[in-house]
Amino acid sequence: MSEIHRGAPRRITVVGEEILTRRCREATEFGTPELTRLIEDMFATNHVAEGAAIAANQVGVDLQLFVWDMRDEWGTRHTGHILNPVLDDLPADQRTLLEEPEGCLSVPGPYRVVARPDRAVVRGQDQHGNPIVVEGRGYFARCLQHETDHLHGRLYLDRLTQRERKSALREMAASHDEVFARRAARSSSAASSS
Repeated sequence: MSEIHRGAPRRITVVGEEILTRRCREATEFGTPELTRLIEDMFATNHVAEGAAIAANQVGVDLQLFVWDMRDEWGTRHTGHILNPVLDDLPADQRTLLEEPEGCLSVPGPYRVVARPDRAVVRGQDQHGNPIVVEGRGYFARCLQHETDHLHGRLYLDRLTQRERKSALREMAASHDEVFARRAARSSSAASSS
């Protein structure tokens, strides 16, 4: 994806930072060089961090935007971005609740089981303000829901019991240095190859 090579990795916010706990502001300006640069930087950041997707507040920007570049369980690659995403409330007969492990770039290290529907439909806009609809199943659906949660100030930790949340935070603290060292090495490697 060309955005990866044009963008510059940014620092990823971590659990405890205020920007991750509040609803992001709606995008009202489209097609600007600043928005293009942000999208490119988010793709680069996601790539360096070995993520599936990343929301704007995860790079410290208060904006309803997320990008994704990932493969689902069937091997299909999904790549794109969406501004002002709204998840459709799908009827129960059109979805199945799946309990699957979930991680987060802003909670480096731990994965925990989170129940989410196996299907998602998200409506929003592209970087030029054009309306778009993104549909996902399985892992891609989980990704769309997880990132939309971010823009509402929610982390996957907020969907866990208090005991599971504390356990995940302890695990994060124990693996923090290793995860950030790996990200720094990948960032240096990406910078030297561009």
